[in-house]
Amino acid sequence: MNQNEFLAKVTPVQDRLYRLAKRLLVSEDEAQDATQEVLIKLWSNRKKIKKLRSVEAFAVTMTKNYCYDKLKAKSSSNLQLVHTNYEDQHYNTVKTSENSDSVNWVLKLMKDLPEQQRLVLHMRDVEQYTNSEIAEELDLNETAVRVTLSRARKTIREQLLKKHNYGLK
Repeated sequence: MNQNEFLAKVTPVQDRLYRLAKRLLVSEDEAQDATQEVLIKLWSNRKKIKKLRSVEAFAVTMTKNYCYDKLKAKSSSNLQLVHTNYEDQHYNTVKTSENSDSVNWVLKLMKDLPEQQRLVLHMRDVEQYTNSEIAEELDLNETAVRVTLSRARKTIREQLLKKHNYGLK
């Protein structure tokens, strides 16, 4: 694969990779670095790209894994995992720590899900794909996507309830 073919396949995905990295890493600089690292890895694996059914799905997975690795390593003091639904910057440190712990717990639980449930849940709740887009991308029917998503969410919910209710008994 030459440079022009590579750019034609990867350039349309680049903005999405950055947005995912920013959502996970919070810091714009870290997100730019993560995007650049993933693009370099994609370039290194350009021979494999021809064989892929979806370059975008491969690149998104690489970005997600890279960001999770960065968060685990806590290699930068300005990395924070903050739930994306909250805009208020005036958290007390206890609430921020609790939110970070909850998000980390959900991410851990997601890793324990079966592959298809994890992929569907990630595509729907993190990447904001519609059920029809997920069905098309994964070659499933929409009913299967809804059932898989429901089962994944139920498993996560049950595990979280089990964790939070453990200390109440």
